[in-house]
Amino acid sequence: MAEKIILDVDTGSDDAVAIMTAILSPEIQLEAVCTVAGNKDIEKTTENTLRVIQLMDADVPVYRGCGGPLVKFLREDRVPIRMAKLKLEVDGKEIQMHSDYLDLPAASLAAQAVPAPVFYLDYLRNATEPVTLVAVGPLTNLAVAFMLDPTIVEKIKRIVIMGGGYQVTNASPTAEFNIWFDPEAAQRVLNSGAPVYFVPLDATHAACVSKADCAELRRIGTDASVFAAKLIEQRIVMHNAFQPLAVPDAAAVHDALAVCFVIDEAVLQDVRPVRCEIGFRDLSEGQTVIDQRYYTEEKNCFFAFDADRKRFIDLLCSTFTMGK
Repeated sequence: MAEKIILDVDTGSDDAVAIMTAILSPEIQLEAVCTVAGNKDIEKTTENTLRVIQLMDADVPVYRGCGGPLVKFLREDRVPIRMAKLKLEVDGKEIQMHSDYLDLPAASLAAQAVPAPVFYLDYLRNATEPVTLVAVGPLTNLAVAFMLDPTIVEKIKRIVIMGGGYQVTNASPTAEFNIWFDPEAAQRVLNSGAPVYFVPLDATHAACVSKADCAELRRIGTDASVFAAKLIEQRIVMHNAFQPLAVPDAAAVHDALAVCFVIDEAVLQDVRPVRCEIGFRDLSEGQTVIDQRYYTEEKNCFFAFDADRKRFIDLLCSTFTMGK
């Protein structure tokens, strides 16, 4: 039986692959997609999400969410130097890990009138069975929903978070971007009482996608698989320039791994129950601090320290074949 999920995204390149994967998989029933500011501002992440839904011709509602973190940017002394967006010029053309707008036709679809946090309240209060939330952007929407009504946690099966890092980071020396962007929201989600599974950079970098894997996606030959390959190839260029991976000519496709975990939990490896707290200041801003003590406090989440790259690639390719 397909698992009901709600995706929460800040749609750039890997979010787009994640959305397409969720729509195509027979193991997933995608109930809705909520957008949040993160990779880009809320107008762009919402438009990009609608473009992907339109490409897939999917009957999935999109709910526009929060346009910024809970408190992070209220004072300049909190984050005196904001994370710079990495840009690269190739053949006279500037590219980024996440283009402002996905290279798809402008959306003729529209987001729902209800804001994402309110949608969560309405949906979860009326749910007849627990649902899985897959959050692959900053956690602001979920935090606001929990602030409004903490009891909705009773209708959540689990929260799968693409975020955090133990030995691998990208937004700062200590933090991954999604958690860095709204650390207070991440802590609220950890404190919610829902089962939380982190899919951190340690796992997503281990399960990287290579140029050869992109060629296989292109061979599948659907609009979705070719578009996914194009997005990942752009990410490979950026990774090669700024964060080369252990596998040559490869990129992490973070958000798709989180969706694939719902389809097949074996794509993640070395998944341990840990005590995790979120850093709020200075060098710990947005850090997922894992308690290493033997006599640790009560565990509050599961954290994946590794992933099965082959299993992930096989699952990604087989899922995109579903669109043929």
